[in-house]
Amino acid sequence: MKKTIFITGASSGIGAATAQLFLNRGWNVIATMRSPEKQTALIDSDQVLVTRLDVLDPTSIASAVNEGIERFGGIDVLLNNAGYGAYGILESFSREQIIRQFNTNVIGLLDVTKAILPHFRKNRNGIIINISSIGGKMTFPLGTLYHGTKFAVEGISEALSFEVEQFGGKVKIVEPGAIATDFGGRSLDFSNDESLQEYQHIARKILEGMPQFFKDASPANVVAEVIFEAATDGTNQLRYTAGEDAKAIVAQRRELDDATFFAGMKAQFGI
Repeated sequence: MKKTIFITGASSGIGAATAQLFLNRGWNVIATMRSPEKQTALIDSDQVLVTRLDVLDPTSIASAVNEGIERFGGIDVLLNNAGYGAYGILESFSREQIIRQFNTNVIGLLDVTKAILPHFRKNRNGIIINISSIGGKMTFPLGTLYHGTKFAVEGISEALSFEVEQFGGKVKIVEPGAIATDFGGRSLDFSNDESLQEYQHIARKILEGMPQFFKDASPANVVAEVIFEAATDGTNQLRYTAGEDAKAIVAQRRELDDATFFAGMKAQFGI
């Protein structure tokens, strides 16, 4: 019997690449996104269900989960991939922007997970794969909101793993480095207020330096391959890094004390 993966944020980037990879390897794919009518990448196949899900809309979450189960008879893997990055000066963000960042990257992830947990518990199995980031293990300047959400995903995932193992479930965390997706485009919300003079030097340096970080970014299918490994390796491994840069940066952060790491980060950006 074919296995089924349920993916949030499947319209582009990592989500779209993962949907295509699992489909190519014989899985059923429930590809969810906010605007499914705009989807053009996935082929028309009996193995694919493209349906609407907005992580900010609990009704759409419940509907997508139910539709997926009805279509394929069950779900084996949940990939919580939907999200975006809010970078910038904390003082320049409105409260609404702050809430949206945490609602999308954290509360939305929890809502989708809660919606599918009863199904996993009933079947006494199921794998939850949460897309974190190297930004859940270390931080870049001006990433107060984004890194806050990814550190939260790390803690949520680690703690949840104790719960789901009670019925045979597993939680996995995938931590990509720089990936050639639209993260720097529509998936990036940069905020600055030029009247806040004290912050303009660091804001300028970060904006100048970020393109260098993404210059040698890995393609999204690199992350998709790691997700497939996490879904199929049969182990209890919790964390998976994706991309050679991710492996190097996470290892470096683990080895260095705070002061040394921060000094290196400041030197890299010239701040």
